[in-house]
Amino acid sequence: MAAPKRKYESRFKPWIVHQGQPILGTGRAQLLRDIQELQSIRKAADKLEMPYRSAWEHIRKIEDAIGTPVVKTHRGGAQGGGGSELTEEGKQLLHEYDRYERYLEGLSADEELWEALQFKVSARNKLSGVVKRVTIGELAASIRIEIETPAVLKALITKEAVDELDIDIGDEVEAVIKATEVMIARD
Repeated sequence: MAAPKRKYESRFKPWIVHQGQPILGTGRAQLLRDIQELQSIRKAADKLEMPYRSAWEHIRKIEDAIGTPVVKTHRGGAQGGGGSELTEEGKQLLHEYDRYERYLEGLSADEELWEALQFKVSARNKLSGVVKRVTIGELAASIRIEIETPAVLKALITKEAVDELDIDIGDEVEAVIKATEVMIARD
């Protein structure tokens, strides 16, 4: 018997928060992306079908919240030549948002989402072990884990995950085994 079609679906919308205040969500992130691409606040506002003044209000709200500029403007002369670009802080803020958004997009299936939130992970697909080797490449890292039963597993994870989990040789971790991959978890 086929599973009933779901009436609702789960969606998470990322927000970057600074000192408890949400500062960057989907709309503002798109505004910053368009400013970066088009090198113009006016063109970015037009592309988003947003009044120029509203675009500036969004930029000011971000800057006021974090206390530093995220957009730098250049005045043009009689021949034009003006424009806008993201500051380093603006680029970093947008990078953090995009990274978070990609992570949430990766949680596509409901089961994966709840596993990520540690609501449901069956005992048969979770093995405890000790990290024996960490090999960091250009884009990913290979983690060699010796599990309690005499066996060693190898997991391929991103460099960011190694940093976020603070993985080092000798650490006790859990290998969470999924159908197509071995992930790393840490208490």
